Amino acid sequence: MIEILIVMALVLWSTVVVFKKVFPNTSRTVFQKLSNVCAKLGWNTLAAWLKPAMASGCGGDCGCSANDNAVPKKAEIQAVKWK
Repeated sequence: MIEILIVMALVLWSTVVVFKKVFPNTSRTVFQKLSNVCAKLGWNTLAAWLKPAMASGCGGDCGCSANDNAVPKKAEIQAVKWK
């Protein structure tokens, strides 16, 4: 019985993660609506946990950062020359 609950929790969690990755705009809308319903019911902790994060950077989910600080470049690795 415990094994079934553990497997069910893992499958449910994996489904949520894939849903967020494949359908980012739809998942943001769904989780916002769930958060609003939980807030109306008085479940503020669950509502805060479900609320989607604000988009940062350009807002296009491209991975760019919100600030304009330049990313420091790594030092180039040079080959060792044996004498």
